[in-house]
Amino acid sequence: MLLADDFPDLPPDRRAEVVRFIERRAVTLPSFTRFGVFVIGALYRMLMAAPGGGRIACTLAARPIPIVGDYPRLVRSLGYAYIWDRWPDTTSTGGRR
Repeated sequence: MLLADDFPDLPPDRRAEVVRFIERRAVTLPSFTRFGVFVIGALYRMLMAAPGGGRIACTLAARPIPIVGDYPRLVRSLGYAYIWDRWPDTTSTGGRR
């Protein structure tokens, strides 16, 4: 959801590839950190499943809330790095130049 919001023009196949990359990287985190990322990710997932939860999740992601705000930053930093490393011709909206 974060990547779709940040890169609306990124093709679905590329977005799926980025998500798989983020998942692979999250699995390699140390156990305690991985547990924390899992818990925060589960909270976001439950929130997004609720009616209007996507809007609330985006609002939380935009706020500098300790711990809870770190999850979106982790996803975004891994996603941005992968996108522009793998496809350097990507525009700021995810389209191709």
